[in-house]
Amino acid sequence: MSGANIGGMPHVIIDPESTSLQERFALIKTPRKSRKRYPEACVTVVSGQDEATSGADAAKNLYPAVVYGPSVSSESQRIYYLVRWL
Repeated sequence: MSGANIGGMPHVIIDPESTSLQERFALIKTPRKSRKRYPEACVTVVSGQDEATSGADAAKNLYPAVVYGPSVSSESQRIYYLVRWL
């Protein structure tokens, strides 16, 4: 395992052997796009980039992204780290 700087967030643990921690395409429901991590309840993982971009709806605060996770935060919540907006 090694630490990495994903989406500007230092100290994210990258485990190449993990089957759950990986980059994924997703739709994130959020009123503002300034955060670097999002609770699992705000993230819908989708099968690919096309599904993420076609599912976006700014009127509903639903934005396409690449995320890394899920990971357990220090508050014991499952979270996704933003890698980049699509």
